[in-house]
Amino acid sequence: MQFLKNLLASVLGTFIAIVLAFVFLFIIIAGVASSIDSTEEVNVREKSVLMINLQKPVTDRSPNQFELEAAFDLDAEAIGLDKILASIRAAKDDERIEGISIEHTFLQSGMSQTQAMRDALSDFKQSGKFIYAYHDFYTQKDYYFASVADSVFVHPEGGVDISGLASEVLYLKEFQDITGIQMQVIRNGAYKSAVEPFLRDEMSDENRQQIKSLLDSFWKEMLVKMEERTVLNSKKINQIASDLDASVAANAVKIGVVDNTLLRNEYKELLRNQMELGEDDKLNTIDIEDYQQTVKSHLGDGKDRIAVVYAQGEIIYGEGGEFQIGQELFIRTLKKIKENDRTKAVVIRINSPGGSALSSELIYQEIEALQEEMPVVVSMGDVAASGGYYIAAGADYIFAEPTTITGSIGVFGILPLVEDLAENWGVRAEQVSTHPNALLYSPMKSLTPSARQEIRQQIKRVYSTFLERVATGRNMSVEEVDKVAQGRVWSGSDAYNIGLVDSLGGLEEAVAYAAKLAETESYRTTNYPKFSDDFESFLQSLQPSPFGQTAIGKSIQHFQSLFSNQTTQIDHIQARIPFELNIR
Repeated sequence: MQFLKNLLASVLGTFIAIVLAFVFLFIIIAGVASSIDSTEEVNVREKSVLMINLQKPVTDRSPNQFELEAAFDLDAEAIGLDKILASIRAAKDDERIEGISIEHTFLQSGMSQTQAMRDALSDFKQSGKFIYAYHDFYTQKDYYFASVADSVFVHPEGGVDISGLASEVLYLKEFQDITGIQMQVIRNGAYKSAVEPFLRDEMSDENRQQIKSLLDSFWKEMLVKMEERTVLNSKKINQIASDLDASVAANAVKIGVVDNTLLRNEYKELLRNQMELGEDDKLNTIDIEDYQQTVKSHLGDGKDRIAVVYAQGEIIYGEGGEFQIGQELFIRTLKKIKENDRTKAVVIRINSPGGSALSSELIYQEIEALQEEMPVVVSMGDVAASGGYYIAAGADYIFAEPTTITGSIGVFGILPLVEDLAENWGVRAEQVSTHPNALLYSPMKSLTPSARQEIRQQIKRVYSTFLERVATGRNMSVEEVDKVAQGRVWSGSDAYNIGLVDSLGGLEEAVAYAAKLAETESYRTTNYPKFSDDFESFLQSLQPSPFGQTAIGKSIQHFQSLFSNQTTQIDHIQARIPFELNIR
């Protein structure tokens, strides 16, 4: 009898599951159909103003949006730099676009991304079309971006934050002593500050030196751009930053930081006057996210192909994805590119703080193999450091933005230990093993002296290999590389001066140089990796993305990741930039 009950329950459960699956499938199909029916073609009217109002985080590559996401009207959580630059480039030659209006506050982009967009706008001005900017309040990055405009306006009750650059690092040694949570750290490189907060109560002289050098380099670059506003010079801007003279709108106008104060409706009227519209004429505007739908994001229309491979996020051992670099997906992508006879060169766009040393080496090896088939050029974004620089070292040529964070050639190992915390809460772990180091990666047992020595030797070996890879790629001796390595972080400008990069420039410059090396003038770009539009990918896309987080949230996430149980990780040796380096 019990058997029959169980059988009937199983049959009923299966039937209900099938019905629910069909209902869900019907909803999806209906959603897709409705989205197709409701899709409206973007229409760019004559005499339009392109509106740049970037409310979303900026990523190097536009996030992949699946058809299922569109069906449920799920907007992408970020906007791609590639689409932004393509839109500005297209608007320059688009007779329907009369000018650009920059209207946003709290720009969510990295320094190099911001510079790339600003450079694109500077090139746009060569067309003779206008660029105006209006904000309620300008953050320092907002103003740096907006300072390219012909005229800059602010709300009468707003202001401009020009205060210089700073970085704040939290030190956790005493916290570990109090909580009983310990991080067992073995590092190589005097400047390898990624783990310094776990070892010290205060900043080391080496870390302070590299951060100060980085900030000075970034600020110098920002000054060069902001000086383009004729009434300002570096001395005056530095004085403004020291005294916060631009924080009040009226004073910002008086000292020449902005051109005037306007209410938003007054700014709209100014745009109307610029367009010479009559009283009854409508001001035509189009948002850059809508405009980009009408623009081809590739460069060129030739038969040859330049593959642009995006490497975004932390380097992990494994598959990887849109926002993580895994050797499995990356190597598979490069092999696929090699099989395409129409592909003549590869540009790898790197925006990564590094990560797994093993995965970095495996990717490096595949890039080296690819070089035997075609030229490989690297374009560095906001950050291409440590493991990010490791994979770049094998390229024929490296481009970096002046504000790129790069270098950090160094290695460390980190293993969490919660033995004291557990004991404080009445938890004890007893081990049984056949050998002294069988529980090497257990968070409940501290490293034995022999295990610590072995890991130290592994780190030295990986660091030595890292130096050799860089020395080969940069045509330098190992000794020369070691002098600029030691885990030290460099700006793109400084990296160029010491020979770690070949030229300063962005993705477009890298693509053009790759085409030159390939000896092709008729080409277009193709973006990689390719992502499938399947149901599994759709479900994965619903997971929280690394974008749209606050700075505090990102810090907490990093803190959690470092203290997490790493016993299942294959690669405990890391080539990673200091995450706590948060410049603002």
